[in-house]
Amino acid sequence: MSNPPVVPPVTVIRELHERIAAQVGRVVVGQSDVIRKLCAALIAGGHVLLEDVPGTGKTTLAKALARCLDATFKRIQFTPDLLPSDISGVAIYNPRDAVFEFHRGPVFTNILLADEINRASPRTQSALLEAMAEGQVSVDGEPHALPPLFFVIATQNPVEYHGTYPLPEAQLDRFAMRVALGYLAPEQEVAMLTDRAGADPLDAVTPVATVDDVLAARGALAHVRTSDALKRYVVDLVGATRHAPGVALGASPRASLALLRLAQAIAAFEGDAFVAPEHVQAIAVDALAHRLVLLPERRHAGASGAAVVRDLLRTVPVPV
Repeated sequence: MSNPPVVPPVTVIRELHERIAAQVGRVVVGQSDVIRKLCAALIAGGHVLLEDVPGTGKTTLAKALARCLDATFKRIQFTPDLLPSDISGVAIYNPRDAVFEFHRGPVFTNILLADEINRASPRTQSALLEAMAEGQVSVDGEPHALPPLFFVIATQNPVEYHGTYPLPEAQLDRFAMRVALGYLAPEQEVAMLTDRAGADPLDAVTPVATVDDVLAARGALAHVRTSDALKRYVVDLVGATRHAPGVALGASPRASLALLRLAQAIAAFEGDAFVAPEHVQAIAVDALAHRLVLLPERRHAGASGAAVVRDLLRTVPVPV
């Protein structure tokens, strides 16, 4: 009996992306680029901040992705009265056994939707820091490991600031990328109205992958080759944000790691076994812009982190 053929690592990643993108695309119309980036973050092992005005489909996108996977999904609606224990869980005294028993919070899941994350207090927001960075939470000094697949999709409204708490730089740095959906083209919005005339399209989404499939794709990512010159390009690009005019705080080494892994995923989606500069450039703004802190005078003049990164993409030498 012959052994089954070995599937190349790039094929494993590309096929997983195609299955997920096809299912999510049935629900979220006209957002193929955003879906592609969300899949890249999932496979790269990063977390995503979806930032856009209400009604653009942020929550629907997160739910559709979760339903594509045979995985656990939890949603937390962040509000000013939300407590850290409402996220991580709490130890409750059991008088019968005279012990404290840990009751897990909603953070113990494969995919977590943190809806309107900036509406909770900084103390509550920080409950996610350890989970996002280390894959565990600590309650009463005891660490509790999260599942091997733990993926956070957080949403926030960038326009309304009344009753919100801006995310601190340390937490923004935990997000592999920040993505905006934007408004649909008129013909796409007409198609959405048609799709929503009957049953909710989310009801038709079925699992097309398992947790093991995602973890296998993450393992395959190491086989997407990166040259020393390409790594130096990533480092030079990230390093340039630290010295760019008007930037008070540039991107961290964590940004370099995230940018490289995201570029590996993008390369695999295109069937390439190696990362090229254009793969880095395709994801650089989403991976770096939210990590930059601009000087007040630059912010008041209308400058943005995205504009800084776009300028650097034009000026930082590209390896040949």
